[in-house]
Amino acid sequence: MARVRYGARTEAEIQAARTASAKLPDIWSTGVVAVWESDPDAVAAVLPPPLKPAERPLVRANISKVDLPGYPLGAGSVAVAAVHDGQEGWYPLVMPMTHERALIGGREVFGEPKKLGEVDVERDGLVVRASLARHGIAFVEVRGAVDGPLPLPEPTRKTDFYFKFLPAVDGEGFDADPVLVHCVRNEKVRKLEKITGDVVLRESMYDPVADLPVRRVVEITIGEKTTDQKGTVAERVSAQALLPYIHQRYDDPQQILDGPPEGSV
Repeated sequence: MARVRYGARTEAEIQAARTASAKLPDIWSTGVVAVWESDPDAVAAVLPPPLKPAERPLVRANISKVDLPGYPLGAGSVAVAAVHDGQEGWYPLVMPMTHERALIGGREVFGEPKKLGEVDVERDGLVVRASLARHGIAFVEVRGAVDGPLPLPEPTRKTDFYFKFLPAVDGEGFDADPVLVHCVRNEKVRKLEKITGDVVLRESMYDPVADLPVRRVVEITIGEKTTDQKGTVAERVSAQALLPYIHQRYDDPQQILDGPPEGSV
């Protein structure tokens, strides 16, 4: 009988996939990073407990392109500065990805708030424009001109906070207590330049980052970097405390209750 591809894989095949994944070379991306000070109350309002606001009400937009052979990828995020149990980091609210493969693993394994979207990074000489868009709306746009090189930072470790959860089958809460994930990234930078410019936030009912206004631009840079990442479960969190925030993950929170129409399966 011919191989049934939906059938179980052998232990050897599973181990081979793990080995191949562990041997991936450094993947370098070109990206724009914009950091701005926002309204402290607005930043605090988007943080589910037990996350707490950082000392400064910072918001960060990452907008990157990765030239994978035959598989160019756009990846972005908008995150706010946060603290958990003394650990400083970032809490991403939305992470647009241009391909499903990049989206699925992050959502299912780490609990990343990834969604399919459009990611653009354009450079024409010294002029740079980068944007994140969904549903035809470029809800974040960074634009400016390169103002010269910056010293390369030493390799650094950065932490992102995610909530991993599974909505309940009956539509009431979750199937199990959600977990708070610390995702630690080791970042290396091989090129970094300063940009003088601005950040434009556009109204979107699907990605309302315009609620985190730009009070003062802290920095805008363009650079080339590579990262790896490892996630750990920091703690289990209160389902009741997280429920008021799960709409952050969806364009329409009612969609977690959607089932197929009768007779369609």
